[in-house]
Amino acid sequence: MVGGTQYPGSIGENLLLELRRGLVVLAVLARLDDERYGYALKKDLAGAGLEIEEGTLYPLLRRLEDQGLLASRWRVEDGRRRRYYRLSAEGRRIRDGLAAEWNNLAHTMEGILP
Repeated sequence: MVGGTQYPGSIGENLLLELRRGLVVLAVLARLDDERYGYALKKDLAGAGLEIEEGTLYPLLRRLEDQGLLASRWRVEDGRRRRYYRLSAEGRRIRDGLAAEWNNLAHTMEGILP
């Protein structure tokens, strides 16, 4: 359920998942100017209205790091060892380009949607 709208049937659910997939990447990149560990990022995004399952988030973080868009390091904080992620310079460049494209598409869709 998104925005109070139910998407019945597998076609609607699949289309919603497809739509969200790219949005989640941009949202993660948008929130990692400051270093954060995965669970803190998950809570931050949920607070902004975007729920992401841990089974989606952690593989995404690793993939974005493998692609050179994120850098990470292990830190011990409050007696817990956590992996902290932050945008790389390339990640910042990609994020800015994706954000500009998102804004253009959102503006276009405002003129298309009823």
